Amino acid sequence: MKKPINHVYLIILLSILSSVAPIGVDTYLPSIPDIAKAFNVSIEKIELSLSVFLIGFSIGQVFGGPISDKYGRKISSIFGLIGFAFFSFLIIFSSTIYELWVFRFLEAFFGGIVVVNAAAGVRDRFHGSEAAKVFSLIGMVRSIAPLGAPAIGAFIIHFYSWKAIFIFLTIYALIVAFLIYKDLEESFTYSKQNVIESFKTVLSHKTALKTMIVLGISFGGFFVIIAKTSFIYIEYFKIQTDYFPLFFGVNFIILMLMIKVNVNLLKVYHPSELVRMAILIQIISAGLLTLNYENISLVLTVILIASYMSMMAFIFGNCMALTLEYFPKNAGVASGVVGVLQFGLGAAISSIALIFHDGTFFPIGFAICVISIIAFLIMLNYKKE
Repeated sequence: MKKPINHVYLIILLSILSSVAPIGVDTYLPSIPDIAKAFNVSIEKIELSLSVFLIGFSIGQVFGGPISDKYGRKISSIFGLIGFAFFSFLIIFSSTIYELWVFRFLEAFFGGIVVVNAAAGVRDRFHGSEAAKVFSLIGMVRSIAPLGAPAIGAFIIHFYSWKAIFIFLTIYALIVAFLIYKDLEESFTYSKQNVIESFKTVLSHKTALKTMIVLGISFGGFFVIIAKTSFIYIEYFKIQTDYFPLFFGVNFIILMLMIKVNVNLLKVYHPSELVRMAILIQIISAGLLTLNYENISLVLTVILIASYMSMMAFIFGNCMALTLEYFPKNAGVASGVVGVLQFGLGAAISSIALIFHDGTFFPIGFAICVISIIAFLIMLNYKKE
């Protein structure tokens, strides 16, 4: 008889599973200039592959949800990981930028299939505040990716060509697939409900839809900050490029600390209460950034941005748990819908907000303040069924 998997190892395994696609983005970032030179194109065309990746990642989650609910978390995870590894490997044979875009899209598509299984796997095993704790812990591990993956990518291209990045991603995905095959026990309950009915069930649930939208628009504010960090620190404050990772990384270090705080507070407070508290702090941080946009200091900027971004520690895990709690038989589809809203709404909102850039902090602060106020109003009307 197979020995039951240790809870700590299970959380690590699900964290690694959910991090495959993000690592596919962050490891790749340092190689963008080298790839541009290799294909003799502008850096903007290579950067466009990031958008292509996000589109593929979102679409993959739409298909990944039903696959996960029909065939199980384990089989669909391995299927997605093998697909991710296969197209990661094909990228090294790209002869044109257009082939690179196609292979990156397909790589991300299979990455989307992978990631829904991590969230669905949590929903299968944990409920309520316990699920929120697990999602928070997974978020903590995932936060390591933006810190460690670019360093890994930079290390690889220091010694090898850009193609080695994708060989690394291929091997990484295959190792994760082996670990899933070897150690992850199946957890889903088969549902006879067809795909259309599953999506209808998820999208028609008014209470769950509130937390899905809050998660999506909150990521919009998060993406606005991410997109403008180089302007804030390098262009506005004239920070040397070498020191930029320190200012960028401090946000994720504090985010990880706040995830630990969230786990502890869940012993006392309901997840929805913590989400409201976090959004309120975001409103205050964004409001101060907006009001002080003309004469703001570097120290105050670092504090306000870190305060805003670190509150995602309370929003992500808790909103995921609150949403998936309602879908014991459709966790895969629900996870896919959440992922699409998270990246789709987030990307759309941040794109609109960035149009109004005027060289000051005002559009940034105003945009994230409005986003947070809308999220807070939605959560005020949230009532658990």
